[in-house]
Amino acid sequence: MAQKTLYNKVWDAHSVAILPTGQTQLFIGLHLVHEVTSPQAFDMLRERGLAVAHPERTFATMDHIVPTTTRGRPFADGQAEEMMRAIERNAREFKINLFDFPSGRQGVVHIIGPELGLTQPGMTIACGDSHTSTHGAFGTLAFGIGTSQVRDVLATQCLAMDALKVRRVQVDGDLRPGVTPKDVALFIINRLGVKGGIGYAYEYAGTTFERMSMEGRMTVCNMSIEGGARAGYVNPDATTFAYLKGREYAPQGPAWDRAVAAWRAVASEPDATYDDVVRFDAADIAPMVTWGVTPAQSVAVGSPLPDPAATPDAGERGSMETAYRYMKLKPGQSLADLRIDVAFIGSCTNGRIEDLRAAASVARGRRVSPGVKAFVVPGSMRVKAQAEEEGLKEVFLAAGFEWREAGCSMCLAMNPDQLVGDQVSASSSNRNFIGRQGSPTGRTLLMSPAMVAAAAVTGRVTDVRTLA
Repeated sequence: MAQKTLYNKVWDAHSVAILPTGQTQLFIGLHLVHEVTSPQAFDMLRERGLAVAHPERTFATMDHIVPTTTRGRPFADGQAEEMMRAIERNAREFKINLFDFPSGRQGVVHIIGPELGLTQPGMTIACGDSHTSTHGAFGTLAFGIGTSQVRDVLATQCLAMDALKVRRVQVDGDLRPGVTPKDVALFIINRLGVKGGIGYAYEYAGTTFERMSMEGRMTVCNMSIEGGARAGYVNPDATTFAYLKGREYAPQGPAWDRAVAAWRAVASEPDATYDDVVRFDAADIAPMVTWGVTPAQSVAVGSPLPDPAATPDAGERGSMETAYRYMKLKPGQSLADLRIDVAFIGSCTNGRIEDLRAAASVARGRRVSPGVKAFVVPGSMRVKAQAEEEGLKEVFLAAGFEWREAGCSMCLAMNPDQLVGDQVSASSSNRNFIGRQGSPTGRTLLMSPAMVAAAAVTGRVTDVRTLA
């Protein structure tokens, strides 16, 4: 069993009791809620006459169902408007801080937590969203939970959880030009599989992660869940502290120095032991593109698509065959020059300022290919404002991209941003499941923001390195 890891330290520090089921009652330091998975949870509290146990530890926003073309209320979608009114009502009634449009701090929940300094090393964090693992980039244990668990955290500030094993995922070396953290995440999932992380927390380590920015670390941790892991984290270091310093909810003055000392202590020890260790070389990672219907079904751009017959696992062969039929592709084919219809830059995976800068560097001086619908959705109102201050909006507009308001947008299409028919989408989001982007026949290719921009301006899957 793993010992002296960040996972053990944070878990033990937040353990309240061992329940009769054998599970641990784990105290949750920060609870983030949004408009989709919280309404029923709040209704359950009302039915039982319960209050929110620690409203000061709960923060809400709206991101999944908000339209990105307009902020006008009421929304055209009646159900979306009902969800918005519900979270506004619940925040008022239960005295929860809501980051809404008027606050200027609205955005995708996993982007606003870090940018406001709510996410801090050593925390336990829960949110009714799969990609809560994003916050692990700061050295937290962050868990996506379901609606009934959202209720439990609201009512008790605790979760009943099974302990996890810890796998150290070590990547060493410098990333080659054109290779991004998104490519690192897709590469790891490709190698370990979508079920490889079941029962594990992933500790991302090695010189590649040590040199990676916080925004890059967030991208990798965000995708942990796509590899089956329950959580993913990076040990906090000077990069973490520099990112947090001065942010709205970060400690200030003398409290800052005390916090940094505590944050350093929570990191895994040099002699920590792990349940499993895997190692990769950054030099082996190229720009990645998914071709199938799981994030593991990917290849280095330009490489031939794999042959199901060469796969020993019968279940995986079946999944690949299903993917080929759905995606209208064939083994041995190259994705290079596959035409796209839509290019989407955004999501909790790649909607941060570094992502927009990377995409803008490709779009600058070029034009979106005729017939391609290309749009950029900043991950928060603050990211949008910063991008506009830096002139990125003008770069995208000059290139023919649409510039949108903050939200989840086409990542899961619980809003007007959806594919139509069997359109092919080059997407910087996190899932390429069947129907994920709004059309039951729509086809999604996951890639980095720079690769999406390259596809947008060429009209096809393109190795971004050829546009340098």
